[in-house]
Amino acid sequence: MAIFIAFVTLLILTLSRTKQWENLKKKSGEDWLLDGVGLCFQGILIPALQLLLIYQVYQHFFPESRGILNLHPLLAFCLSFIGVDYLYYWNHRLLHSRWLWGLHLVHHTMTERQVLGTSRNTLWTSFFIIYLWIHALFIYWLSDATAYTIGVSLTAILDLWRHSEIEPLPGTMLHRLLSPWLILPMDHAWHHARESGGVNYGANLKLWDRLHGTNYDSNTAPNALGIYTNLTLAQKLIWPF
Repeated sequence: MAIFIAFVTLLILTLSRTKQWENLKKKSGEDWLLDGVGLCFQGILIPALQLLLIYQVYQHFFPESRGILNLHPLLAFCLSFIGVDYLYYWNHRLLHSRWLWGLHLVHHTMTERQVLGTSRNTLWTSFFIIYLWIHALFIYWLSDATAYTIGVSLTAILDLWRHSEIEPLPGTMLHRLLSPWLILPMDHAWHHARESGGVNYGANLKLWDRLHGTNYDSNTAPNALGIYTNLTLAQKLIWPF
């Protein structure tokens, strides 16, 4: 519910901006379909698969390990928000490798920062993102997964936010508070930049990019976002190679 409220709030804030409203009116039917299918797939089907299929697979093959982790709620939250975030950093870099780029390139066809494009992807790309497998595993292992799922929800909310154009202005107290450690929408915009996309792979924290030399900080927006392809709609959804 928190994720849905965040999505609606970001969408309303987006629609309140004249420029974004004009961009949405110019958006092609193909892009609307890509984004709509992606949001439904990642927002509904993937969570359902985690609970109804992946969780059951773990229960079938590892019946004795259910609830074996008895972590303090703070540790469980950090496991989700920090530990899995580091795993995702490397997962994301792997998706940019020559072996898996074909599975990820559709996400980089967005040419505007919009919350609607957060989940634009080839349909089965989600099966190559660790969230599907790792979250179900830790929820299965934890005796109380409440704090862990709060971390999952917060990560999902930040994912929606960083793909939007809603952000604290440079120089404000909120920007000074968040920018040293959190991936902000402007940071992720540079990941999608046409001229320098090989930066800012992190989801939640800037720490991983700084540790591994892929961090790029800027208070100005890139000149252009996204890549162009000659792929058909069917190729983008099913086989983008």
